[in-house]
Amino acid sequence: MGESAVLVRDMAEADREEVRSLLVRAYEEYSARMPDRWEAYKESIEASVDAEGPKARLVAELDGRIVGSAQLFLGSESAYGRPELDIRTPILRLLAVSPSHRGRGIATEIIRESARRALSWGADTLHLHTSDLMASAVRLYERLGFERAYDKEFYNGETLVKSYRLRLAESALV
Repeated sequence: MGESAVLVRDMAEADREEVRSLLVRAYEEYSARMPDRWEAYKESIEASVDAEGPKARLVAELDGRIVGSAQLFLGSESAYGRPELDIRTPILRLLAVSPSHRGRGIATEIIRESARRALSWGADTLHLHTSDLMASAVRLYERLGFERAYDKEFYNGETLVKSYRLRLAESALV
């Protein structure tokens, strides 16, 4: 990862605009593949920085700059307004790494800290949701030991939102 270590910490109030910008830059690569939905998705991503619900908002800092972020929710109701998914353990959402800093293990460090926090909150699993649109993210999750949780999947319009879970007691991440 180079000479510098990545520091994963809680987002500070002063980080909000930098995180908002980072999220848009990180997810913008999908805009061409969702032209009819991109503007609404972008607005939702931007609004998430201020929205109620996350138990924790994390940032990854490298050389004093924010290069990654994520949000942790305590379950499917607070994460998606979907209590019927019956997820009562932490859910990782909106994991983002600056496009210019990808491939340096930053996402892995954010996921590692998320897993540690989930354990410290008494959870036995960490969940996340994604879609086929985010193929490189899916490969990362599977490499880190996440497995499909078919019973926690749902559709957003015509898009299958796939569910993955990491069994924390069995994970090499923590």
